[in-house]
Amino acid sequence: MMKWQRTLTRPETSGKATRFVTVLLVAFFLFSKGLLAATVHDELIEGAKREREVEVYATLGLEDAAALVAKFEAKYPFLKVKLTRADSEKLLTRVLLESRARQRFADVIQTVAFSMHAFVKKGILASYVPSEDRFYGKEFKGQTFWTAAYVNPYVVAYNTKMAPRDRLPKSYSDLLHPVWNGKMLMEGTKADWFAGMLQIMGRQEGLQYMRSLAKQNVMLRAGHTLIAQLVAAGEALLDVNITLSSANRLKQKGAPIDWLAPGPIPGIMIGIGTVTNPPHPNAAKLFLDFVLSQEGQKVVEKFDRVSARSDLSGEQGGKYKSFKLVPVNPALGENLNEYAELLRQIFGN
Repeated sequence: MMKWQRTLTRPETSGKATRFVTVLLVAFFLFSKGLLAATVHDELIEGAKREREVEVYATLGLEDAAALVAKFEAKYPFLKVKLTRADSEKLLTRVLLESRARQRFADVIQTVAFSMHAFVKKGILASYVPSEDRFYGKEFKGQTFWTAAYVNPYVVAYNTKMAPRDRLPKSYSDLLHPVWNGKMLMEGTKADWFAGMLQIMGRQEGLQYMRSLAKQNVMLRAGHTLIAQLVAAGEALLDVNITLSSANRLKQKGAPIDWLAPGPIPGIMIGIGTVTNPPHPNAAKLFLDFVLSQEGQKVVEKFDRVSARSDLSGEQGGKYKSFKLVPVNPALGENLNEYAELLRQIFGN
């Protein structure tokens, strides 16, 4: 009888032992993984100390870029960041020209995902898995070639004093109400916004919607900042396609302007990646890892940019609780000229 009882207890004991071993193996794996990551990071630092600098091509605004660079240089005082700023079109042209001439001056490139997509196809960007890669969903990456440093959402801005509160749009179809006829502004050259809206609505339904919106006599202007100022001044009640950061910056200065999301909103990703065979490879990876780290992303958030980092989404959720963000497919950039032409045809010059 005693032997039979011992036999009955063996499976339970064996199960406990198996679980214990599994826990030990998982703990050892996590410890080893952390140790390996620390070793790699230390090796990057030692290599970067010899390189002494990192060159960055970026589209980020000068004030915002300066804040990010200052934080990075404070963390790694042995490195100097050489920053070259340009708008996305000029940066795209410069990088393509340098690539054709086999000249590589940059280590890191930060620009719109449409351009990053083109750079990947031409072999300009290197494959590199950032140390913080696990915090970014696949929709915010170009495989292992680039990751979204932040996202620029397009929202609808309105004059808080003059726009009728009971008529504020809760859906995109609400913008077709007669109350808004002749009282809306938009930037008529934003093919990226147009592409994103067709992605959200579907091409045919989206084109039909845009033609209906054009019948609302939407006034066209150039420049997010100017349009936001015109809305705040009461020249129009709504701005149909403004970036969230442009609306927020004027709002923070006390202007009578606010924003809303009348449905899923297109988010233009601003990617960051290292170039193929960079002059300063270790410093390039350190800079990339820093920008995508929680520390770097908290600096980015101060610019009213939306972080794609998953462990910051809770913090942003309270600030941007009305968001349903749709990352715009970078491959749509291949047809951006077509979208620009459609936008021009529908809304005019």
